[in-house]
Amino acid sequence: MAIVECERIVGRASSSSASRFKIDFVDDWKLVAATWSGERQDTAFQHPLWFDVWYDAFNEASPLIAIVNDIIAGRRVALVPLIRRVRRGVKVVEFADLNVTDYNAPMLQAGIRLGVAEAQAIARALVAELRKVPGGVDLIRLQKMPSRLAEGINPLALLGREGSSSLNGNIIETGDDFEAYRASIKRIQMPRCWRVFNRHPGATFRMISSVDEALRVIDIMDAQQQARMQKLGLKFVLNDAIHAGFYRDLVRRGLPEGYAVVATLTCDEAVVATMLGIKQRDYFAVLRISNAGTRWSHCSPSKLVVERTMAALHERGVRRFDLSVGNYAFKRRFGAAHLPLTDASIALGWRGIPYVLRDRAAQRLRRYPWLARNVARALGRPSHEE
Repeated sequence: MAIVECERIVGRASSSSASRFKIDFVDDWKLVAATWSGERQDTAFQHPLWFDVWYDAFNEASPLIAIVNDIIAGRRVALVPLIRRVRRGVKVVEFADLNVTDYNAPMLQAGIRLGVAEAQAIARALVAELRKVPGGVDLIRLQKMPSRLAEGINPLALLGREGSSSLNGNIIETGDDFEAYRASIKRIQMPRCWRVFNRHPGATFRMISSVDEALRVIDIMDAQQQARMQKLGLKFVLNDAIHAGFYRDLVRRGLPEGYAVVATLTCDEAVVATMLGIKQRDYFAVLRISNAGTRWSHCSPSKLVVERTMAALHERGVRRFDLSVGNYAFKRRFGAAHLPLTDASIALGWRGIPYVLRDRAAQRLRRYPWLARNVARALGRPSHEE
């Protein structure tokens, strides 16, 4: 029995449903992906290419991919992209994330729709099998989980409380009429920003189709973001060897498939703003945005590259735009709706208990936003709004 039990599971899975699902673990993502036929997912992050690139780049983490099988129906149900690593002597199992995956969830097999009882049974089966992993697990730490997937319930989100994450998604549903959406955000004056930007010789917005050019844009993005973070006195890691390799491989492999999207605002004088994101069917998620600094603030280049990218992708059938996690004010001005996310921490050994207690204390503190902000400022930590 777990030393600290799951925070919330609605009801109890019956013994028959609990025994229906079998969990196997594999330590080679490519071996699993070669036999995977999942299609429909709710976010572009639950995509085989994302994890192909992720597991290649973050290769110091030990892959622990959970394969969920329905032994009654005789079919594979889901893959759970996990890793196992040791942090300060604590053996932790978590999602393949390390702060680059916005939303964490299992990858469902095509056609699978999970009801509550099935989702509960899968969650309990996974926790039970993680207790038996050779070498042991002290802590299961699952973060940034949406409560639902395209085909039903996210089973692992049942291990926590909805909205318990410090982060949330920011989703915009534009509908079919993009001009009507533009009119709804008229207070941020995007037409005026575009007119101001167009006063510069050679001003243009472009969606990049060449891999070589897109990689040059990522170089510029790194430089612009690093300059911004240095100005704020914050550490910048996205241009270190691992992260730089990850984003470039994502562009190199994803751009020809239409999965990775790179866009720029340029003029004769400079690359003024850049955008990197990922697209799947009618859904687009922003990964990174950069701009050339305060000298260009008169035309709001970061907001402008977002709006122009949205317009271009809308013509290609995208209707759901995700401005990524975090509560920056500009996302509200674009009309983004909050998507609550769930965190869950479960101690399977005594070393994991302090982490679970700390995580739950932080979750309870976040129920009082004014107090959480004051505590963060006292500790010298910027809020997500800042």
